[in-house]
Amino acid sequence: MLHEKKLQSSAHRAVAAPADDVAAVVAELRDRAEIVDALYRFALGQDTADREMFASAFAEDAELDFRPAAARWGGSPPVMAGRDTIVTTILTMFAGRVKTTHQVTNARITIDGDTARMTALVEAQHLLIAEPARHALLKNPYELDLVRDGDRWLIRRMRIDNTWYTGEPTAIFGP
Repeated sequence: MLHEKKLQSSAHRAVAAPADDVAAVVAELRDRAEIVDALYRFALGQDTADREMFASAFAEDAELDFRPAAARWGGSPPVMAGRDTIVTTILTMFAGRVKTTHQVTNARITIDGDTARMTALVEAQHLLIAEPARHALLKNPYELDLVRDGDRWLIRRMRIDNTWYTGEPTAIFGP
């Protein structure tokens, strides 16, 4: 119940720009689009193995915590720290072995100056290229902290949890 009240309270603060200030509303809408775009770059960069796009989602000092999701099937990966580590680790782990598709939905954003917080649901399908019948379909709540970088936004911290999955996550990610 306390968590629900916290979410309701933050939802009321999600719209900061006064409706009669057109320039402020446009700036806020642009920020919101750019914030969601950081998560889109993360997802599509993986799905297309586009290293540059994938890297463009993260701040240099980014942190990605997949431990909550992996714990659902007994995995215990380390927290990945640093844009280069995140990009190299994930793209290398999947290269030539795993095909992914991600769908992003239900994004909720709060903006505080040059920082933002976003939650979203991401459905991620992973399948083994050599054995497409072996797959893992994951429904994951994401929590992200982002920072402004000029006109774009970058992910500084990403925490991925898991609500449900089907298939064999250990075939994709290991035990």
